[in-house]
Amino acid sequence: MTRAYNFSAGPAALPEVVLRQAQEEMLDWHGAGASIVEMSHRGPEFMAVAAEAEADLRTLLNVPDDYAVLFLPGGATTQQALIPMNFASPGQPADYVLTGHWGKTAVKQAMPYVSAYVAASSEANAFRDIPERAAWQLSPDAAYVHITANETIHGVEFRDIPDTGNVPLVADFSSSIASEPLDIRRFGVVYAGAQKNLGPVGIAVVIIRRDLLERSGQPRADIFTYASHAARDSMLNTPPTWNWYLAGLVFKWMLAEGGVVEFAKRNAAKAALVYGAIDASGGFYRNEVAVSARSRMNIPFFLPSTELDARFVADAKAAGLLALKGHKAVGGIRASLYNAMPLAGAEALVAFMADFQQRHG
Repeated sequence: MTRAYNFSAGPAALPEVVLRQAQEEMLDWHGAGASIVEMSHRGPEFMAVAAEAEADLRTLLNVPDDYAVLFLPGGATTQQALIPMNFASPGQPADYVLTGHWGKTAVKQAMPYVSAYVAASSEANAFRDIPERAAWQLSPDAAYVHITANETIHGVEFRDIPDTGNVPLVADFSSSIASEPLDIRRFGVVYAGAQKNLGPVGIAVVIIRRDLLERSGQPRADIFTYASHAARDSMLNTPPTWNWYLAGLVFKWMLAEGGVVEFAKRNAAKAALVYGAIDASGGFYRNEVAVSARSRMNIPFFLPSTELDARFVADAKAAGLLALKGHKAVGGIRASLYNAMPLAGAEALVAFMADFQQRHG
C-alpha cells in the first residue's frame, strides 16, 4: 500500500510507524489479552501508559516541574472557555491579541465569563501580519494576555515570544506545539488540541504554571476546574484513553527522531521549499502574509483564479497530494507541514506546483 502525502490542517497526518504500532497492538496490548481501548482508565495498565505519556511530553517540551500537564477531552476551543473561567475573577478583564480566526474564536468563548478586551488586532489588514508589541494596549489589571501562537487558517505565526511583564501570557499552540524548542517559562498557560502536531483528534494538552491553579476564577462546576483535574492526574472523569495512548506513541516517535531541535530543522527546510516555490513563481502563486509573520506550519496561497484553485486541488489529489483546499474563510490553497509531514512530501508538492504552473501558467 502506498500512502499519499496528507496536507490536512487537522485532523492531520500521523507518523506511519505510529499507526502501524497502534494497528499491531489494537487487539492485544502487550500480551494483556485485550486492547488498551478496552481497559479501565484506573487500571495499572492504562495508568502506566498515561504516566509515561506525560513524562515523555515533559521531556520533549522541557516542561519545568512547577508546571502541571493535563490531558483533557475535547480540543482547544473548549480550553478557550475554561481559561477565563479558571483564571479571571468576576468582572476582571482579560486581554486578547487577534492575529486570525482562532484568536477571534478565543474571544467569543471568553465573552460570557470576562470582559474580553482586544488589546491589538491585525484584522484591518486581513490578518496578514502581527501587531507590533509596542502598539498593544494592555489593561493594567488584566487576568492574562492571550495570543494564538500560530493561526492555522491565515498562516500567521509569532516568531518571538512577546513580553507581558507580570501578567501571565496564555497561548494557543494547537498548530505549532513541538515544532521547535519553546521556553515554557515565558508562559502562564500553553494549550493545544492534539490533532495537528501531537496526536489524534479528541484530546487536548494544557500546561499550566502551578501557582495559577490557586486562582479562584469564576463560579463553575468541579469538572470545569483545572486544579481538580491536576489533583487527579487528568482522571477526574473517564478520559479519552485511546487518544491519550496514541498521543503517547507520537511523543515517543518525536523523541526517537531527535526531539524538537531536529523537527525545527526539518520544518524550516519544508517551509523554505514551499515559500521558495511561491516566491519564484512570478506571481502565479501568491502568499499574502508579511514575510516576517509567515507560518512554518500552515502555508496559504492563491492562484490567479478560483477556477485554477479548484483545478489545482483536484489535480493534486489525483497525484497523491491530499487536503490542499484552503479554509472556507479565506479560500485558495493551504499546505500544512506538521512534524509528521516528511521533507519528501514538501518536495513532491513543490514539483507538482512547478508542473501545474507549466501547464496552466
